[in-house]
This record gives sequence, structure tokens and C-alpha cells, in this order.
Amino acid sequence: MVCHASDEPAGAVVEPGWRCLEVAGPLDFGMVGVMAAITGCLARAAVSVFVLSTYDTDYVLVREQDLKTAVSSLAQDGYHVSESRSHHD
Repeated sequence: MVCHASDEPAGAVVEPGWRCLEVAGPLDFGMVGVMAAITGCLARAAVSVFVLSTYDTDYVLVREQDLKTAVSSLAQDGYHVSESRSHHD
């Protein structure tokens, strides 16, 4: 289960400290290699990832301490990375 820290179920084993990067979507199912390119870029920068895919788009979770490296590496590879606020209230 992936959830906001404030929504953790009581007694759950958790691994906190992840930040979420959203791939701007919607992404067409015919698009091939999008996540391979993004995760390849991050792998070259030694950034571990956890990927979630939905019907509309994909999300790449990185550890908080790796966020700067992830954003910098993606930008150097030509990706536009912008900061947005959490949609969670």
C-alpha cells in the first residue's frame, strides 16, 4: 500500500521518506520506453526508484535524500522538472 504518511494504518510496517515525481500525462498506452528512459537516467545517477503506474500517468518515487540528485539528473537529460504542491489536504 502506498499512502500519505498521515494516512498510515495503525500498526502498519512503514518505510517513510519518499518523494513523488509525477510524469505529466495522460500518457497514451502506445507510448513505449517512457519509464525505461526515466529510470535509466536515474539509475545512471545511482538513484533508487519505486514506480507506480495508473491509467492516466506514471509516478516515480525517490528517497527524500536523493530528490535533488534525481531532479538534477532528469534536468540534465532534458526533462522539464517543476515543483508542485501536494494534492493531499
